[in-house]
Amino acid sequence: MEDCCDLEVDINGQETFLVNKNIVAHYSSKFIKLFGKNTGPNRKLKVIFHDFPGGASGFELVLRFCYNNGKYGITPFNLFLAHSAAKFMEMKESVDGKSPNLLEQTEKSLQEIGYWTWSNLLAALKQCQDFTLVAGCSTMMLEKCLESIVGRLVLTSEASPCPSSCSSESSGHRCSSDSKSIESTKTAFSRSTWWFEDLMFLSPLLVQMLVKSMLWRKLDQVIISRFLMYYQKAKFSSATTDEKRKIIEMVIDMHYSMDPRVLSCKTLFGILRITLNLNISKFSKNKLENMIGAQLDQATLDNLLVPSPYGINYLYDVNLVLRFLKAFLLQGTRLIAPSRMKKVASFIDLYIAEIAPDPYLKTSKFLALASALPDSARDSYDELYHAMDMYLEVHADLSEEERLKICSVLNYEKLSAEACQHLSQNRKFPSKSAVKALMVQQSKLKNLILGIPNAAAITISPRSSSDTDRRGTRHRIKEQAMLYTGEFDVPVQDKKFAASLQGMKWRVAELENICRKLQTQMAKIMKSRVSSGHGYSRSLPKLCS
Repeated sequence: MEDCCDLEVDINGQETFLVNKNIVAHYSSKFIKLFGKNTGPNRKLKVIFHDFPGGASGFELVLRFCYNNGKYGITPFNLFLAHSAAKFMEMKESVDGKSPNLLEQTEKSLQEIGYWTWSNLLAALKQCQDFTLVAGCSTMMLEKCLESIVGRLVLTSEASPCPSSCSSESSGHRCSSDSKSIESTKTAFSRSTWWFEDLMFLSPLLVQMLVKSMLWRKLDQVIISRFLMYYQKAKFSSATTDEKRKIIEMVIDMHYSMDPRVLSCKTLFGILRITLNLNISKFSKNKLENMIGAQLDQATLDNLLVPSPYGINYLYDVNLVLRFLKAFLLQGTRLIAPSRMKKVASFIDLYIAEIAPDPYLKTSKFLALASALPDSARDSYDELYHAMDMYLEVHADLSEEERLKICSVLNYEKLSAEACQHLSQNRKFPSKSAVKALMVQQSKLKNLILGIPNAAAITISPRSSSDTDRRGTRHRIKEQAMLYTGEFDVPVQDKKFAASLQGMKWRVAELENICRKLQTQMAKIMKSRVSSGHGYSRSLPKLCS
């Protein structure tokens, strides 16, 4: 017995085998290299393998092949293990060159993969993963198996198309909304997602390889995205922190290479909140932020209120929102629809108002947010003014220079009359800003007063068809003037025009009265600010001149 078993083989420290080295060497070039072609009687030897594919199970498969004269049934359940073990043992050809070799048999079996059942394909993948030998297995064999799985899914999706394709308005067709149509849509969707649970055993690395193959074969990206989110949710329940990090990074990386519209902004913010405590790579974090920024107009104020990272005093993560805005604007202001730009500006102003009371918020961050978007994004600066008012209320110790920098963001022309009046009496703002607000408002009133008679003339002018008759022109001008002042008796059909113009007349008088009051207020403010001793006496006359 000792002569027959003259070699002791230690496999990965798991198990030790006593074998006949001549029998094994007949099929293994690795053993020939170790002991030479002379395999005659010798003293007992020992070989230690530290990284044998499949461990003891893999070496046992090799022994069964060798001790059975090269006859062993290769099936989908042992193909990957047999191939990896044969490759490790260099079983490409036997000593005599005529006996069968294990590596060749595994490659021939792989050619029949197109005839395997779905369960056989899953078993082959599971076996590869169970031995954690993805790197040790032949890349060609692994890709072949994944390609076959994706091919089956593509055929299934073509037979039962995703419901998203029939609901697309761009295709020119629309599904019926009756109960039968809804039921058929649900059935079609369940047919396209039946395989989700079958692939839950895959590691993030294999899922990534699988998804890349799916994208290359142009499988419906909506279904791929749903699979990734299903996988993430199912795996997180029992995963460690490190495993969660790898899973979420894979989900982000795969979505980044897909159509941005596949995931909603709400779902992207859900992924973002998951990553806050996982310390994902900077590369994956940038991808996620760019995806959110690309559709920032779909976000809400609540989405943006993300707590600051540990070690930062700000209540909310302002830097994160600035990065979102940068990603949004990278699309190009010319390519962004005005409605999208204005929508972003609307809730960014609300966000600024939300963070303004934070006593730790630096002026530089406040200014960066307030000036991030172009002036065309805002029709009104009232919300931004109210946010500035709150910020200056909390940060009362700011210097005059810092206050002026904050006010420089305002477009006074886009402030309402109420906001201008409030600003003119607001001592938290520099006097220059208060005076400028009054001047802008006064200019608006002046233009409005001057523009109303012209408007009245334009309203009546369609009656005339020729401007060459000087006499007729003078008569029309006199008629319009008398109509505007209420001294002309108009026919019954023109009473509505007369009533409208009479109302405009009273409005003009009212606006003139307001203008006089504003001038009085401006004079009082100038007088009070000069006497308060804050050093504004030099700049005020220049602005008011």
